[in-house]
Amino acid sequence: MFIRSFLICIAFFWNITNTQAQNYELGKVTIAELKENVHPKDSSAPAAILFKKGRTYFTYDRNTGFIANHICEVKIKIYKKEGLSWADQKVRFYIGYENLNDDCLEFSEAVTYNLENGNIVKTKLENQGEFKNKINKYWKEKTITLPNVKVGSIIEYKYVLKSENLVKFPDFDIQFKIPVNYFYYKTQIPEFYIYKPILIGGIPLETEAKLTNGSQSYDNNFNQTNSFTYKQIESYYTGKDVPALKDEPYVNNLENYRGSIQQELERVRLPEQPVKDYSVTWEGVAKTIFKDDDFGKQLNETLFFAEDLKKLLANVESQNERLKLIFTYVQNRMNWNETYGCYTDKGVKKAYQDQTGNVAEINFILINMLRMAGVTANPVLVSTVENGLPVYPTRAGFNYIVAAAEIDGKLTLLDATHKFTSPNILPLNTLNWKGRLVRKDGTSQEIELDPALASKENFNLMVKISPEGKMDGSARIQRTDYDAYRFRVENNAKSEDNYLEKFEEELGGLTISNYRIENKKSNVEQPIVETFSFVSNGQTEIIGGKIFVNPLLFFTKSKNPFNQEKRQMPVYFGYKNSEKFSLSIEIPDGYAIESVPKPVRITSEDKQMSFLLNFSVVENKIQIVSIKEINNSIFAAEDYEMLKEFFQKIIVSQNEKIVLKKA
Repeated sequence: MFIRSFLICIAFFWNITNTQAQNYELGKVTIAELKENVHPKDSSAPAAILFKKGRTYFTYDRNTGFIANHICEVKIKIYKKEGLSWADQKVRFYIGYENLNDDCLEFSEAVTYNLENGNIVKTKLENQGEFKNKINKYWKEKTITLPNVKVGSIIEYKYVLKSENLVKFPDFDIQFKIPVNYFYYKTQIPEFYIYKPILIGGIPLETEAKLTNGSQSYDNNFNQTNSFTYKQIESYYTGKDVPALKDEPYVNNLENYRGSIQQELERVRLPEQPVKDYSVTWEGVAKTIFKDDDFGKQLNETLFFAEDLKKLLANVESQNERLKLIFTYVQNRMNWNETYGCYTDKGVKKAYQDQTGNVAEINFILINMLRMAGVTANPVLVSTVENGLPVYPTRAGFNYIVAAAEIDGKLTLLDATHKFTSPNILPLNTLNWKGRLVRKDGTSQEIELDPALASKENFNLMVKISPEGKMDGSARIQRTDYDAYRFRVENNAKSEDNYLEKFEEELGGLTISNYRIENKKSNVEQPIVETFSFVSNGQTEIIGGKIFVNPLLFFTKSKNPFNQEKRQMPVYFGYKNSEKFSLSIEIPDGYAIESVPKPVRITSEDKQMSFLLNFSVVENKIQIVSIKEINNSIFAAEDYEMLKEFFQKIIVSQNEKIVLKKA
C-alpha cells in the first residue's frame, strides 16, 4: 500500500495564499531575468519553469451542453545548451470519442525573449511554427518550436484546450525534469458537477475553495440570447520551488511519480435530471469493459479454429499438457503488431486468419482455445509500466490483456504475444502491481502480478591460479524464470561474437573459449545455461611476493548503485531474485594461504534482503559461497537508507582480499 500512499496525497490546506497570480503574467520579462545565468536553487538545472498557470472553466452550448476549457500559460528560462530542447513544446489531445466531438487545441502568445546590446528583443512565433501530428486513432499532438532560442533566452506560450469530455480533465502537471519556481491552478466548476481533486507525487501546495456565482449566455433556436445563473465552486492551488524530477536508478516508470493535480468526476446533478454517479469501482470498470463488443463478444468466437484445435489436441487428455500445447501453438502462429489495448481492432477471427493481431486479439484467441479444450481461462486486465499505476478506477487505467488459466485450483498467467514468454513468465512491463481477472459473467477480482517465486542466477566456477597470478578455469552460469527471460530479450539479436566481446569486457578483459549456451531460443520454459573456459591475467595483484585475490574474482562489484544522498521514489527491482556464487580456487604450488576474509552474514530488519559470504579451505583449495537474496520487487523510498547501507556492506565484503604467501 505504500505505493498508493506515495502516489496519492489529497492536500487541502483551506487557507488563503498570498501569492495568487502576483506578477506572473505573460509578456512581463525583465532584464534581470534575462541576465540570470544559473538557477538560484539548482545550479545544475539546464532550464527552469519560471511559472506555470492554469485555469479550467465551463462554457455552455445549446447543442452540446457544458464544455470544459483548459487554459495553460508557461514561462521558461534557458540556462544551458542542454535546455534548448525546451524550445519544442508538445501537447496531446483526444480524438477517439464515440459520442463527443474531438478535443480542440490552439497555441497562442508564443514568444522568445533575448537580451541584445542591453535591450530586450522579442521574437514571435509565426503560424508556420505549429505542427499537428496524429499519434494513433485516439490521440493527436500539436507541436510548436519557438524561434531564436539560445542560452539565456526566456520563452513563453499559451494554449487553450476545449473539450466536451467532462469525465476526465487533462492532468495539470506541476513537476518536470527542470525546477518549477511557481505554479498556480484555478478551477471554476458549476455546482452541477462534483469533482474530487487528487494530488499525485506529494508536492506541497496551498489551496482555497469558495462558493461563488456563475452565469452562462447562449443563443437559442431563434437567435435570441438566453442566460442562466448558478452557484459554482472556485478552487485555487498554488505552490513554489518544486524540485526537478530526477531520473533515479531502479525506477519502473518516472511518470508514476510526477507531481500533478488531477480531477476525478464523482457525480453529476443537472436540474430536472436524475443524479448520475461516476464514483465507480474497479469491478464496475471491468464490467463496462466486458460489455464492449470488442471485448466480451470476442470471447465467444471459436468456430474458426475448431479444426486446428482438434488436430492439435488429438489423444491429449491432460489439462496441463493441453495448456502447454495451445500456448505454444498460439505463440508460434501469431505475430504481435506491437499495438497495446484491451479491445480487439479487427476481431479474433480476422487476426487468426492473418496470423497477426494486437495484444487483445492474440490473448483472446489463446483464452478461447483453452476454454474450448476444457481449461478454465479468463482475461486479466493489466496496466503496463509505461501506462502507469492506475490511481483511481477508469477504463483508461488498463491497456493490456494477459490470460489466466486455472487447473486444480492453481492459476497460471500467460501471454502469447511475445516469443520468449512461457507459463507464469510475462513481459517485464506487465509486472505492474495488480491485475483484474474478468470472468465469463462479467464479474471480476483483483489478482497479484508480482511473481511469487524468486528468479535465480547460479554461478559455478573452478579456478586455478598460477605463481604469476594468472587465472584459468571453467564456469557454468544458470539463469531461471525472469532472469532467463531478461537474458533472452536483451541478447536475442546479438551474434555470439558480439555477445562474448561485450561479456569479456564487462568481466575485466577475460579471454573466453569453448563457449556453449543451452535454451537461448528454444525450450524457453527451461533455464538458460552458459558454460565456458576462461583465462585472465588481470584479476590478481602481486605485492611483495604475495598474491591478493578478490573472493568473487571478476564478478566483484566495486560501486554501490545507490549513491544518492536522498531518494524521492520507490526502488523497483522488477521481481524477486536470488544470486548465488560457488567458487573453488586452487592456489599455486609453492604458496600457502595467509588469510581469507571473515565470513559475512547480513539480513535487513524486515527480512526482505539477505547476504551471505562464507569461506572454507580444503587442502590447496579455497571454497567460497556467496548468496544474495532480494525477496521483494519494490521498496519504499523510506527504505532507501537501509538499501544503501545493505549494498555498501556487500561491496566492502566483496572487496576484502584473499592473501596468498610463499610457503
